[in-house]
Amino acid sequence: MALGFGIVGTGMISNFHAKALADVRGAKLVACYDRAPGRAEQFGEEQGCAAYDSLDEMLASSDVDCVAVATPSGAHMEPAVAAARAGKHVLIEKPLEITLKRCDKIIKECEKAGVKLAAVFPSRFHDSFVALKKAVDKDRFGRLTLGDAYVKWYRTQEYYDSGAWRGTWALDGGGALMNQAIHTVDLLTWLMGPVVEIQALIDTLAHERIEVEDVAVATLRFENGALGVIEATTAAYPGYLKRIELHGSQGSAVVEEEDIKKWDFAKKLKSDEAIHKSMKGKKSTGGGAADPSAIGHHGHAMQIADFIKAIKKDGTPSVDGYEGRRSVEIIQGIYKAAMTGKSVKLPLKGEPKHG
Repeated sequence: MALGFGIVGTGMISNFHAKALADVRGAKLVACYDRAPGRAEQFGEEQGCAAYDSLDEMLASSDVDCVAVATPSGAHMEPAVAAARAGKHVLIEKPLEITLKRCDKIIKECEKAGVKLAAVFPSRFHDSFVALKKAVDKDRFGRLTLGDAYVKWYRTQEYYDSGAWRGTWALDGGGALMNQAIHTVDLLTWLMGPVVEIQALIDTLAHERIEVEDVAVATLRFENGALGVIEATTAAYPGYLKRIELHGSQGSAVVEEEDIKKWDFAKKLKSDEAIHKSMKGKKSTGGGAADPSAIGHHGHAMQIADFIKAIKKDGTPSVDGYEGRRSVEIIQGIYKAAMTGKSVKLPLKGEPKHG
């Protein structure tokens, strides 16, 4: 029997959730809610689901088994907690929340209610990053030495002006890092392991009327001793595909968007050539480099399938609340390092004060 999903927040990203749900066996979009008058009704008509003007009423529906939270980043906690208390499983669009305190509240309430929680990081499910993770786990890189993430995107001033929440600390939670680069930050720590030390600089160089950074550079030390770099911007015209680079004493790999560009190991395997062939030219979108809507929904579909499997088998989603929290902590660490001008150690003790 299909699990019924209700979407909270019917902005741009909700359309990707709707498309993904339509592609996943065992899932069905049954409801939506938005606090803005008329938006839920319009979305409901377009997607063929019930529209609610009250979150409580949607959560009271026996048709709704799971809630996908797609509100602005700093407004994830309230609907997520309400859904958990109503006994609904919770899927939250990135970031999990914009502060660790709010992340922890969500995790606590979901555990207390006995419902499943997952943070949406669809890039983890792409074939190229699955292959990269397997190579790391099999120690093909030898001693990991460098792990780098580059997100050099472009957003117009009109993008930030299009929503009052965009570019604010209160609801966006940050700029190029928290909104755009967080997917790649998540991938980097998933592949390289925990970050233990950060130094950083951030600035706002190309946009007006925003509180947050449009350029950020950070250097990292990972728990395994490797070093790393994160570069993120929304001020690099015309915008380029995101890139992850992993290097070690016995191997190196580079992935651009979903394409493996470099795959070089001292100890060759028969599967290496197949990886080169199968991954070549596999980009399906521009990855959101210049247009935030220019992304595919296939990663979302794979993650929703993983979420449903965890619910039905009483397992743990691949990207649970704790996994979703990791990238938020790294980004808050970058902000704190940049704002204090000092090296910051993780786990983080005290979050930066913005504004």
